[in-house]
Order: sequence, then structure tokens, then C-alpha cells
Amino acid sequence: MAFTIAVAGKGGTGKTTISALIIKYLLEKKMTPILAVDADANSNLNEVLGVKVINSIGEVREEITKNVNSIPTGMSKDAYLELKIQEILVEASGFDLLAMGRPEGPGCYCYVNNILRRYMDILAKNYSYVVMDNEAGMEHLSRRTTYEVDHLLLISDTSPRAIRAAAKIRDLVKELELKVEETHLIINRVPKEGLSPILKEEIDKLNLNLLGTLPLDEQILEMDLKKRPILELPGGSCAFRAISGLIEKLNF
Repeated sequence: MAFTIAVAGKGGTGKTTISALIIKYLLEKKMTPILAVDADANSNLNEVLGVKVINSIGEVREEITKNVNSIPTGMSKDAYLELKIQEILVEASGFDLLAMGRPEGPGCYCYVNNILRRYMDILAKNYSYVVMDNEAGMEHLSRRTTYEVDHLLLISDTSPRAIRAAAKIRDLVKELELKVEETHLIINRVPKEGLSPILKEEIDKLNLNLLGTLPLDEQILEMDLKKRPILELPGGSCAFRAISGLIEKLNF
């Protein structure tokens, strides 16, 4: 099974950018192949990776559930769904990207979700690493039954509210009994003066495992303004150097 890193946090904390930085690190270390999973319906992981998404699993699920007659004669629903997933898998140099898309609408999706769950487990075996960008509610991850996460990275900015949101996600993981080996907190966009005493107190009070911090990086802000992918970020970027050091702490 692939070594899996899941990234989650309150919206706006930079988790999609951090997911891309992790993928950049793995690519530069030639730790491939990588499966990037965009599991946040409001995310844009494809944009920061510089690839185009044609369709998502959510859209495939809706199509099959609402238009059963679209399945070719003589083909099972299982085989058709696997074919459609292969079609929406975006292939790039060193990594592939799978977009989960929006949550399901009204109606019963149990059968299709069971196929998706099983196929995702099979798909992950083809990769050395999986990097999953999740929404705060962990919806897609919570639907998995056999999928294990080696490291869950909770992303926060320097606001106490985002720290508390990270703690809620950690508690949700325990409540849902998700298979997560280790959970860590990363504080993003930290100013030069470092973390404030109030923030450190909040982290200690909530008993969060702080892996480290990432500095506010003007190069990333410039890349975003120019709509350039994070994979083109210069290696000298302070945020990239920082994430590289944090990943090396994880010992994988």
C-alpha cells in the first residue's frame, strides 16, 4: 500500500499550497510515482500543480446514479465505473491527479460509493505515495474503510480560530475512528517574529502535536498573482525549504 499523507485544515489556511509543496518535494527527491487526490470540493489542487481537470468522481457518480441506462450493454456497473475513473485520472510527469469533486446530492449512492471505495484502494497500490488534500469535514476520507493514512497534517494559520479548527478535525478523526497513524500540526504563514505566546498557549491547551512552522513566503504570493503553479517555485523559496525540513522529520 502507498505511503499516504493527508492534509486538512480550516479554509484559507493554505492547505492546498502545502499539498503542492509536499508533491514538489517528493518529485525533486524522485520519490515517485505519486497519486495526488483533490478531496476538497472547493479546492483547486490542479491549478497549483499546473494540470487541467476534465471531470471528477463526484460528477461520474452523479452520471451513473441518475443515468443507469448510460452504461453500455454487456458491461457491469463496476467495470463501467472503473473505466470512467481511468478516463478522469489526470496523468502528469511523476504524478497523477484524481479530483473527488462535490459531495453527493439527494438519493442513494451506497452501491456506487462501495465500488469507488474498493477501486480507490486498488488504484493506490499502483503508487509509492498518495498526497490527499481534504476538506475540514474529512468527508471523503471518512467514507473509506480500508484506507490507512500514515501522516495527517493539520494546517493552521496564526489565528487562534484556525488552531481550534485543527483541534476539531483531530477530534473528528478519532470520533470517526479513521485509520491514522500520526497526526501533526503545521502553522502556515508565520511572520519573522515567530509564534505569539498566546498562540503557543492555545496549542499547548489543545494538546496539539506541533510539527513545525512555515514562514510567510512572498515568492508564493507572487506565483499566485501570476497564476503560476507551485511546482515552478524556485528551490530557494523559504516556504519550500521549511516544508522540506518538516517532511524529513516524518522519517519516510
